[in-house]
Amino acid sequence: MGDPQEPYPRSTPPKVGEIVHLPTGFLVSKTQMLDIAADARVVYVGETHDNPASHRVELEVLQGLEQRHPGRVALGMEMFHRAQQPVLDRWSAGELDEKSFVKAVKWFDDWKMDFDYYRDILLFARDKHIPILGLNANKDLVKAVRSKPAEELSAEEKAQLPEMDMSDIYQRGTTEGLFEGHSHGKMQVEAFLRVQTLWDETMAETAARYLLSPAGKGKHLMVMAGGNHIKYGFGIPRRVFRRIPTSYVLIGGTEIAVAEGTKPEYMDEAELPQIPMRPYDFLNYLSYESLPKRAVMLGVMYEPTASGKGLEVSSVVPGSNAERAGVKAKDVLIGLDNEPLIDSYDLAYAIKKKKAGDHSTLELLRDGKPLKLEVTFLPTVPEQKPEKK
Repeated sequence: MGDPQEPYPRSTPPKVGEIVHLPTGFLVSKTQMLDIAADARVVYVGETHDNPASHRVELEVLQGLEQRHPGRVALGMEMFHRAQQPVLDRWSAGELDEKSFVKAVKWFDDWKMDFDYYRDILLFARDKHIPILGLNANKDLVKAVRSKPAEELSAEEKAQLPEMDMSDIYQRGTTEGLFEGHSHGKMQVEAFLRVQTLWDETMAETAARYLLSPAGKGKHLMVMAGGNHIKYGFGIPRRVFRRIPTSYVLIGGTEIAVAEGTKPEYMDEAELPQIPMRPYDFLNYLSYESLPKRAVMLGVMYEPTASGKGLEVSSVVPGSNAERAGVKAKDVLIGLDNEPLIDSYDLAYAIKKKKAGDHSTLELLRDGKPLKLEVTFLPTVPEQKPEKK
């Protein structure tokens, strides 16, 4: 009888901005969704990593929980792993500015997504001193689990493993479906299943340990992760419940429209099995969007100097802001607006803060002698990537 994923199908097409309570099929307001979610000990929010609309839902849920339980909310994030916890603690305590934080957690080395997707969420957490948990497994362990089965792991690697339940039929079916029709052998399917289970079990273990700890006593935990870790509940939620039976709510989204000028990348789900469960308790209908395009660029190709201090210009893009300012090849960029340029991220971060019409002072060394150039930022050609030796 009916569809277990949508037991009460809608009689009218969904609209962007609507929220449906899937167990009943009734539309609810954002306030109603948050009121109900706030009653749960754990609120899981499944995201589309590269959709700003999905991250706005996460921010609204976090704000709603903090409003209803001030000082009693914690945030668990897939994007960080356990080894980064000391940096996350300093961020939540307000001890780090954005640039220092992004560099300290090696954001672009580990997560690689544009920080702009997560900035508002993380700034809100810092401003409200909301504890942030690095839920995920450390990178070295993920690499080891991907490359070899459990019996071949070293004693040190085995000691880092959470309790691993590899028997979930829905997770296996989903994994096999993702690989169906692709040129991947059974060994690669098993490797991905091991890693997916490691991610889910580690995040579940981290969340459960916090809820059971003195720090987590009386706290409401929001967990944000990719939809595949939360959807249908067999990923993180069920594995948390196995460790600590407690109330929880699943919130997610589905893209039903594409914003003009946006080119989404869809995962081929043609071979995925039909899971006989509702994907979420509350489903938000979203539009797929892109981040605003960067307003200005500098227009240089560069690489870090051998000394590790400054960026040596290998070439200047014709017609760029850099060329208009007088930057030349072999110049060493050492500062912008009195902020030192030590590595590539320093320059990328500084330029990203600029907008058309801004004026800046670029400090550099030319033939070993210090020089200051005035740069006026106008819309120009895309920034060139650093050259690799």
